[in-house]
Amino acid sequence: MFHLLDIIGTMAFAMSGALTAMHKKLDPFGVFIIAFVTAVGGGTLRDVLIGRTPVGWMRDMQYVYVIILGFFLAIIFRKSFDKLRTSLFLFDTIGLGVFTLIGLERGILTGLHPAICIALGTMTACFGGVIRDILCNEIPNVFREEIYATICIFGGIVFFGLRRLNLDDDILYLVTSLIIIVIRLMAVKYKWHLKAFDHK
Repeated sequence: MFHLLDIIGTMAFAMSGALTAMHKKLDPFGVFIIAFVTAVGGGTLRDVLIGRTPVGWMRDMQYVYVIILGFFLAIIFRKSFDKLRTSLFLFDTIGLGVFTLIGLERGILTGLHPAICIALGTMTACFGGVIRDILCNEIPNVFREEIYATICIFGGIVFFGLRRLNLDDDILYLVTSLIIIVIRLMAVKYKWHLKAFDHK
């Protein structure tokens, strides 16, 4: 289940990056680069910080193939999406839930404190999108009023709470990722957000 979620998250973020790049009218090479860094940016930073080198996608070419597949699927079916922004949001939300889990698990395997694991999970989920948005000249979601990184932190807390119940790992991964995804969808639907600071 963990490996399957990893592949799903990689595919989702690759397509999210590709859709963003196409919306910005980049050429095919630009679209591929944005798809690639969106999919592996957070995980690369995480692996460097915990000393896991070469980083994950350099160890297993399967991730590169998945990103290439996501890139082509986004291009081929781009006209089939009713609303580009809606599709981008859905792929980004799936990636958010899945990659939070992956970061948490990497931290646990490294023997880190739960708080650090939650930070790694948040970083894994968010920083690919941060790099994507910066390269596409957008203010990253994680830095805006919209609830984004906060959901990852909450998901991490839920994960460790459920882990104390000795649930089966597959159920633990599935429930935690679904909670993050559902809260993200509800946050957007009901316009939950953090209040921005007034510069005055």
